[in-house]
Amino acid sequence: QVQLVESGGGLVQAGGSLRLSCAASGSIFGLNVMGWYRQPAGKQRELVATIDRDGSTNYALSVKGRFTISRDNTKNTVYLQMNSLKPEDTAVYYCNAVVVLYMYWGQGTQVAVSS
Repeated sequence: QVQLVESGGGLVQAGGSLRLSCAASGSIFGLNVMGWYRQPAGKQRELVATIDRDGSTNYALSVKGRFTISRDNTKNTVYLQMNSLKPEDTAVYYCNAVVVLYMYWGQGTQVAVSS
């Protein structure tokens, strides 16, 4: 079993910054891609950013240039630095990890951006 524990969400004004963290533990041999998805209220979950074990990244167009994903393989932790936040970034943010062929999700952390 794999556990993903997220932290760092909260309320921030537009233009502000937040940093999310997600630590993976448990049966994580074969941990590969890690990433962040988000789900605004009443909408579908969408990709925010992913990073593979070698550091290659992928971003949604809506966050490119504002968000930065990184990871520390020694700590099995992925981070999401979010700058220049906009009200439309308001959502529950979910950590995601692929271990061998299986995908796991964190419990989610709320990010709210006020205008």
